[in-house]
Amino acid sequence: MAINIGDKIPDSSLRQKTSDGINPVTTNELFSGKKVVLFAVPGAFTPGCSVKHLPGYVKHSESIKDKGVDVIVCMAVNDPHVMEAWGRDQNVGDKVMMLADGSAEFAKELGLDQDLNKAGMGVRSKRFAMIVDDSTVTELLVDEPGQINLSTAENILEKL
Repeated sequence: MAINIGDKIPDSSLRQKTSDGINPVTTNELFSGKKVVLFAVPGAFTPGCSVKHLPGYVKHSESIKDKGVDVIVCMAVNDPHVMEAWGRDQNVGDKVMMLADGSAEFAKELGLDQDLNKAGMGVRSKRFAMIVDDSTVTELLVDEPGQINLSTAENILEKL
């Protein structure tokens, strides 16, 4: 069952590659006491994710943060090395925090995973965006497979 508006974010851990190496980032440290926009993509470097989804959040990061958001997070079921390289490729800088859910554990805990084995991609995250205020989901936008229309940065800006 998928997470809903009003639900608490489950305890989990993601990974981030920084100049200090690969570090765990717990959901508690990420969401507690903060307003966070978390968006997820099926995969780093994939066409829709690289052309439309991530670039929109980079472009609108200042406007999103001006609405009281502490952190914008991009998550994908990829390893931390791939997420760091994708962020570098997309000139993300410190505008968006790039986090890896390497085994899709967090996506599964959220109930927002999808089986893309027939496409040779394994289990991935659905494409979604959520606003989380002090660990509670206040907005959730989940796209249909193959679509990028609900979870865009522009829609998140309207919801803030």
